[in-house]
This record gives sequence, structure tokens and C-alpha cells, in this order.
Amino acid sequence: MIHRVYSDLEGFKELSFREGLNFVLADKSPGATDRQTRNGAGKSSFVELLHFLTGGNCGPESIFRIPELVNASFGLDFDLGGDRIAVERSGSSPSTIVVAGGETKHWPVAPKRKKSSGRLEISNTNWKTVLAQLMFGIAEDEEEESPKFRPTLRSLLPYFTRRQSSQGFASAFQHSAMQQPWDQQVAISFLLGLDWSIPQGWQVVREKEKGLNEIRKAGAQGVFGDLVGKSAELQTQLTLLEDRHQQAVEQVNNFRVLPQYRELECEASELTQRLNVLVNENTLDRQLFAELGKSIESETPPPLTDLNQLYQEAGVLLPGVALRRYDEVQRFHESVIANRRSYLQQEQQDAQRRIEEREREKGERDARRGEILNLLKTHGALEQFTLLQGEVTRLGAEVEGLRQRLKTAENLESGKTELDIERGRLLTRLRQDYHEQKDRIKAAVLAFGEISRALYENPGILTISPETNGPKFDVNIHAAQSKGISNMQIFCFDMMIARLCAERKIGPGFFVHDSHLFDGVDERQIAKALVIGADTTTRIGWQYIVTMNSDAVPPEFDPTPYIVQPRLTDATETGGLFGIRFG
Repeated sequence: MIHRVYSDLEGFKELSFREGLNFVLADKSPGATDRQTRNGAGKSSFVELLHFLTGGNCGPESIFRIPELVNASFGLDFDLGGDRIAVERSGSSPSTIVVAGGETKHWPVAPKRKKSSGRLEISNTNWKTVLAQLMFGIAEDEEEESPKFRPTLRSLLPYFTRRQSSQGFASAFQHSAMQQPWDQQVAISFLLGLDWSIPQGWQVVREKEKGLNEIRKAGAQGVFGDLVGKSAELQTQLTLLEDRHQQAVEQVNNFRVLPQYRELECEASELTQRLNVLVNENTLDRQLFAELGKSIESETPPPLTDLNQLYQEAGVLLPGVALRRYDEVQRFHESVIANRRSYLQQEQQDAQRRIEEREREKGERDARRGEILNLLKTHGALEQFTLLQGEVTRLGAEVEGLRQRLKTAENLESGKTELDIERGRLLTRLRQDYHEQKDRIKAAVLAFGEISRALYENPGILTISPETNGPKFDVNIHAAQSKGISNMQIFCFDMMIARLCAERKIGPGFFVHDSHLFDGVDERQIAKALVIGADTTTRIGWQYIVTMNSDAVPPEFDPTPYIVQPRLTDATETGGLFGIRFG
């Protein structure tokens, strides 16, 4: 239970509480003007203060960050884990919780003594861990398969301290307009003593479905069309690419590096060029040889009749000239022919010799080139080996990328079926759990009916059913379409949760209802609700704190024994909870 709330802020109204029902009332004094209403007395701010001191967020929009309050320290004196402790927090240092008193040795995370100030401090994150374990028995499990979507302090405690600013009175099952459906399913299952890991598993399925739908949507828009594809096509591509990769790997494994590869490659090129020159020169000499042979065959002396005719003409044309004897001229002519033939034969022999020499050189160079080419064929250069290794790496990366694409495609094609199977398995688990926990469900249904029957002639109905999208909770009271009766559904639900948690010995030991819960509720039902709250909390050993305007207290109910002092008022600048007017 809460013993008191306090602050070092000058003018703050320190409030002390008792077991059972507690009234935090706001009065309108004779000095109040028409513009001064009790809506600024601090009733809702009291609820905000409880959230602030139990690990709630303190963002820039928090009232504890405004200039009038940011440097003030606020405290909560309450029972936790069987011990009475006091903690303090300020808007200027919202991440730090000061432990002002009480035993902490059994805390799951121990506070530390700060040397500079001597204060015992714990971070707000660890403070929430302490509250979660000591209030609700929630311990962090590092081995848990799915740490997401599990019950936490801040998903459970707001059911006991609903806030109008978070629209906490819109639904019995929702303590905030921002609360997600899965969080409602997990939290309520936990508070009712049901297996909360089943709705947790449902949210895991929803997240996977959301991811698959986003990928499908992106593929339909062409974003991933080229990156994913169809599994059958990708399997064929993968098979071919794996074969290319394996061949490249084998080439690398069989590759032998030749250090002189480039020198031998140049030598082979030079040998080829020289062989080409030799072939060309031999071709020319063979042509010359043939032509010389023809010339030799054509070199024959002229007939003697031609020589006689020449002399006769010479005698006619050159009279008086002394001519050599006919036989001398004939011998000279034969000598010239013989010399000419000898010269041609010598030229032919020289051409043949050159051809033979070139053929020998060709044989030698061709043999050397063969040796080099064979060596180059069986060996490779280092840079070739490096390039081949790079190709193996590239192909390996492509293979792995294609495998991932194939896996993604297969997941997309089979994902829906697998998730449908998982949904079926979760539904089976949920039904089995509800069968096994039928006594707890029965206790919740009967408690809700009993509480609602005390308010209305016809009892309300609490329905807990396994659905294809997780557990479904519903409450209904006759004529629930009216605002007042809708709020009373919340009252009955909260009172039921308090009873069940008290039986299981979990929970904060208190719960708070802002005056907004009773907006539009008939005075008779308000009086009955207050009586139920007082009787129930006294019986279970809890504390029920109600904030209300004094003139809204129904005449059928006497609040005197339950009023918390001092009473709040908005009639003066200092009459509110904080002792100052702001905003």
C-alpha cells in the first residue's frame, strides 16, 4: 500500500493514506471565482505523480519538466516486497531514483551509494526491473527464446493507475490509446493467471506475416522483383552457377605457377616471327631455284647456219674489215654460253644451300617453340593464378547470393503456409490452456458477475474465448451503451483484477480511480461502487484510492472516514496539490 506522497517543493500538499478506501477530495471554497475550477486542484496530477514515481516516462511534455516543477524532488513512501521503502525522483534527473529509506537487500538489482552525495541511488531502468519482480514476479530470463512481446511493469501497472490523459477510461482492457492489441492480450492473460506466452507467440506470427506482406508488396511494385524471383527459376540458375564455380575451383587446385612465364611467352613469340621469316625466305629461294633451272635449260648455242649468215652479212656490210676466223668466233660463243650456264648453276646451288640451312634452323626453332608452348600449356603466370582465384571468389559470392535469394523466395512461397500452421498450433495451445485453467477463468467470470450484480439488477458478463487471432476478452452489462454504465464495466473489471491478483499474491497492493471514471454515472451506482471498493479492498488487504470533487460525492455515501488530509482546492493559487498554479 501507499503510505504517503511528499515533495521538497514549497507548498506541496503531502498526502498520507491508510488501508482500504481513501478519498482525495477537491473542494470549492467561498473564495473561488467562476474562472477557478477544481479541475486544476491536482486530482489527475496525483495519478501522474504515481506513474512518475513508479518508473513512468518523463519526456519533454511531462509536467515534471516544466520550469515550476523541474527542480523539485517528489517522493513515494509505500510497501514493496514485504518492506516499507521510500523513493524520490526529480524532473531534472529523471533517470535516477533516490532510495530515501527502507530495506533493499532482497532487490534483484541493488542500488549503489553515490560518493559525492552519500545517497543510495538506482537507475530508473533498474528501478522498473525491481518493481516488475517484487510486484508481479516478473524476472528477466536471458535464456528466453523470445524476449519481445512479454509482460512488463509499464504494461501491467497502468491497469491499476488508469490515466485520463492516456485515455485509460475508454475500455476495460486498454489502459492507453497507444496500447497495442497484443500488449492487451499479453497483459490481461498474465493478470488473469493464463498462459501469456501464447498471445506472445501470436504477435511473433503477426510480425512475420507483416514482414512477408511487405516483401510481397515490394515485389509487386518491382522493388525486389529482380532480387528475389521464383524458386524454380532460381534453383536452375543456382545449379548452373554452382557447376561453374566448381570448375573454377578445380582449375585453381590444378594450376601450376611458372615464374618465367612472361619471358618464355616472349621467346615463343619471337620464335614464331623468325619461323615466319624463314618460311617466306625459303619460298623466295625456291622460286629463284626454279627460275634458274629454266634459264639453264634455255642457255644453248645458236645453230652454225646463223653464224654463217652473220659473216655473209658482215662481208657485205663491212667490206675491207678483217674478220676473225670463223672457228675462233664459234669457240668464243661456246665459251660465253658455258660461263653463263656455270653461273646459273652456281646461283641455283647457293639457293638450295640457303634453303637447307633455313630448314635446319626452322627445325631447331620449331622444336624450341614446341617445348615452350607445351610448358605454357601446362603452367600459368602468377597473375593468371591470381585472376583465377578472384574468379573463384566472385563465383562463390554469386552462388551464396543466389542461395539467399532462393531461400527468400522459398520462404515467401512457403511462409504463409507455415504461419497458418503456427496459428493453428497456437489456437490448439490456447484452447488447451483455457481447458486446464478453467477454474481460474470461472473465478474471473464469477467475480465480475458478483461485482456487477452489486451495482445493477442484471449481472454483467465477462467472456474469455480462444479466437483465431488470439485470446478475446469482452465484458457486457445491460444498457452498456450509456457512458456511465460503460465506465462501470471498467470499475468491475479493475475490481475483479484486484481480487484475482490478491489471491495470487501479486500486484502493487493498491489501485487508483480518477474522478473521470465516474463521469456520467448515476449517483446511486457511484455510492454502490464506493461501498464495493471499500469492502473489497479491506477484505483482500489492498488499498483503493479515489480522487473526486467534493460535490460529486453521492449523498448516499459518507466519505468522512476515508478522506485524505489535507483536502485540495482550486479556490486559491496555493490550494492545489503542488501549492502553485501553472499552465
